[in-house]
Amino acid sequence: MKPTDQTLMKQMHISSEEIEYRKSLLSLTNKELQQLVELGSKLEHLLDQVVIEFYEQQTSVSEIAILIGDVDTLSRLQRAQREYLAQLFLGNYDANYVNNRLRIGLVHKRIGVEPKLYLSAIYHLKTMLISLIYQQLGDTEEFQQVRSTLEKLFMFDISLVVETYVWSLVSELKSSKEKIEQYATVLEDRAEQMEALSQTDPLTGLLNVRHLNRILNATICTAERALEPVTVVFIDINDFKKINDSFGHSKGDQILKIVADGIRYVARLDDHCFRCGGDEFCIVFPRCTEQQAIESFVPRLLKYVYQIEPNITLSIGVKQTDHVDGYLEASKLIHEADAKMYLVKKEQKIKK
Repeated sequence: MKPTDQTLMKQMHISSEEIEYRKSLLSLTNKELQQLVELGSKLEHLLDQVVIEFYEQQTSVSEIAILIGDVDTLSRLQRAQREYLAQLFLGNYDANYVNNRLRIGLVHKRIGVEPKLYLSAIYHLKTMLISLIYQQLGDTEEFQQVRSTLEKLFMFDISLVVETYVWSLVSELKSSKEKIEQYATVLEDRAEQMEALSQTDPLTGLLNVRHLNRILNATICTAERALEPVTVVFIDINDFKKINDSFGHSKGDQILKIVADGIRYVARLDDHCFRCGGDEFCIVFPRCTEQQAIESFVPRLLKYVYQIEPNITLSIGVKQTDHVDGYLEASKLIHEADAKMYLVKKEQKIKK
């Protein structure tokens, strides 16, 4: 539910039962409150003077005068203050009364009235009001009773106003936290996207060669702990320069994409597929022997490529490392797979 669909009492989870409980905590009885109602009719015509004196005192404080700002705002505040003083003696200290007190706290927070200024203002207002009552009743038992009741009622009001101020701050912090978390999520997503882009060859979508050594080293380390083989397959497109020279770079790019699509199509989910620049590709196969790569991966890749481009041929070198002969370092393993690929390319040229 939207905040605009609820009163402040609802938003702050203050019920009618809670209001009565708060009164009881201050020992604020209905008999005492009724005494204020009876006094109110005697004071009604004097409340305007209290408001005038109150704002003369308040506007003498430069910080408060700046917050009020202009004569129209001052006039509105005086009317609101006059209404507040009247409500103190009406006897209706119910949900509507409480909601008005909560709104005062929210308004003070929104216009930047700090708690120290509000508490100071309430102190002066209470002092002026009690002085007025003293002038009417003198130093009597009734005056002492009324004074005690007003002290309780002002404390009741202050607790509501300050609580709203704190609630508003907490709400702002919660909202800010949610925004920061959303922003952090967006940044994290952007960072992941940037990381993915930095690892990916833009033409083929395969991993780029900058991350080959790091990923292969990590794969070999994992394999060493489990005593499993790792196989690297190095692939080169034969006569690729001739393709570019004869048919243009757009055709060359098309061929690169076909080979990359074929590699992705036949590779397993945990295999790592790289474009090494130009027309060379490299695939890292965890838990795979050289023989398995030659018998499974290579034929399926060739079949995929030849079905789309029958005139394209590939030179493929395959090299395994394992615990039997001792694990090779990443750079050494890549070098040996690359060397095997060049031997295949050399043999194909001889056959031609």
